[in-house]
Amino acid sequence: MTDENGKSAETGTLPATYVLGEQIGFFLRQANQRHVAIFASLMNDKLTTTQWAALTKLKEVQPCSQNQLGRDIAMDVATIKGVVDRLVKRGFVSTSPDRTDARRLVLSLTEEGLTAIDQNVALALDVSEQTLSPLTPAERMMLIELLRKIS
Repeated sequence: MTDENGKSAETGTLPATYVLGEQIGFFLRQANQRHVAIFASLMNDKLTTTQWAALTKLKEVQPCSQNQLGRDIAMDVATIKGVVDRLVKRGFVSTSPDRTDARRLVLSLTEEGLTAIDQNVALALDVSEQTLSPLTPAERMMLIELLRKIS
């Protein structure tokens, strides 16, 4: 039941409204779309953002299992499997049986994978720079800190 001003008779507050253009998800999606467009325009080898994440993290932690790589880059099992399958097909990643668990595959970068990283790392840094270009240095730090907090 509402009063003559539209307020709830019980709580005295206005009903909640949902305006898409005021929601955090809307802004996060727009920012991500901008970032992905910059990434696609600059990166060589037609790498996707998820492939790049997998390659660069694998360089840090190799050799490792597919599941571990997925956890390290916050990808679910189905997504990391598809990413790894495409990277293997492209010759950037190799797989071998785990010596301690025959059910598990161990991932490693190939020479082609290492070359792709070396040829794209400066471009990837430029992607981040362009994505954050509208922000001051202090705003950049604040944005990253806030995103870490809600991740």
